[in-house]
Amino acid sequence: MAMDRDRIRAAAEAGMDDIISFLNRKIAMRAISAQGVDSQAMKDDAQFVADAMETAGVKADVVQSQNPDGTPGAWEVIGSKTVDPSAPTVLLYAHHDVQPAPDDDGVWETDPFTGTVKGDRLYGRGSSDDGAGIAIHLGALKILGEGLGVNVKLFIEGEEEMGSNSFIPFVRSHPEDFDADIMIVADSGNWSDTVPSLTTSLRGNAAIDVTVKVLEHPRHSGVFGGPVLDANTAAALLISTMYGPSGELAVPGVESQEVVGGLQEDIDEAQWRQDAAVLPSVKLAGTGSLASRVWVKPSVTVIGFDAHPVEGSFNVMAPSTRFRLSMRTAPSQDPVEAQKALGRFLVEHAPFGSEVTWEAVDAGQGWAMDAGSAACTYAQQALADAFEAEPVNQGQGGSIPFIPEFLRLFPECQVLVTGPEDPQSNAHSPNESQSISALRKSIIAEVFMLRDFASLNI
Repeated sequence: MAMDRDRIRAAAEAGMDDIISFLNRKIAMRAISAQGVDSQAMKDDAQFVADAMETAGVKADVVQSQNPDGTPGAWEVIGSKTVDPSAPTVLLYAHHDVQPAPDDDGVWETDPFTGTVKGDRLYGRGSSDDGAGIAIHLGALKILGEGLGVNVKLFIEGEEEMGSNSFIPFVRSHPEDFDADIMIVADSGNWSDTVPSLTTSLRGNAAIDVTVKVLEHPRHSGVFGGPVLDANTAAALLISTMYGPSGELAVPGVESQEVVGGLQEDIDEAQWRQDAAVLPSVKLAGTGSLASRVWVKPSVTVIGFDAHPVEGSFNVMAPSTRFRLSMRTAPSQDPVEAQKALGRFLVEHAPFGSEVTWEAVDAGQGWAMDAGSAACTYAQQALADAFEAEPVNQGQGGSIPFIPEFLRLFPECQVLVTGPEDPQSNAHSPNESQSISALRKSIIAEVFMLRDFASLNI
């Protein structure tokens, strides 16, 4: 017999101490994939997660993936629970690796690897991204117990923060562990800690390295400076050509699109500026709604630049320089085509005849939700009931490239992107935290989803 809402809410409330305990232990595991996806620390963390899932009735194992070149890859957690072969199957995704937590400037207000509760928030690296995503699955499965009406498959990834290099090869070698009717990716966030969201779109990503050369050899800036611009200055001029007067990216062939599912509510600019730590004097670039600029319009960021450090610099003109551009592409655009368009544009706009070359680094396709799917309808209602607030769906400016790659292998699967974060979560930043009340409601929402998905005829 299906559990009613009141019993589910009560069970979620009663289980929160265990969930916080799980997250405190998870934070302390220091599962930093940047320090080695195949390390013993990552294996231990995967085993910790697998053991926790066993307590929720899901048979879970730790398996090491292989990188595309055949070298040892990340430690993954895979699991399953079959209740009825004729029932729908739901694949639950999260990741157990976390970002590093450097504190060179003393910005962290708590020990990043000691869970600390302050008010309604739990602080610590991975408290939200994506320890809380794992906790959503764990809490929901525990509440449903033997009342689970769908078959469940589980995949907790060990290298999401490093780009999921071995994810698709792992899926290809273990297709039986991923074939599902619905996939819940609990690695995104909500409009706020009180207003839930489904993520309707993710931008793609493409990166290129650009080299600008103006001289065969270094030359003294006093003797030769003036008629020739140094490579760093030429590179700065080249970068500026990508933008129009309003700061809108203006590169032919790099596309934009409308907000997926329509814009229900624009992002609050004052709050966004605060969350982004934008200086008061800085004007926001671009045109149109702030939401469209963050979710579906392309952007380019200089993430690396080869130049001599200020310390120890001397009066020499740089003959050449190299910089890396990270481009976020519209959800529906082919990122390789956007990458080529960007490279072509930069070569064509080489300032003062400088020699400009580029090479591709990587590219990942964006994703747009099927807003008309039955799973989406059920999920939105589940979120509304759990949070007691109407969802405000949102896109994400970041990328999860494995989703479109996964859908190429399993095109019939309906993908839902949920998650525990909110604008104050500071994922990837100092003082990462998770709203405890929002986590509880997210657990309740996933219980509602898993309960109601049992009635889908898919």
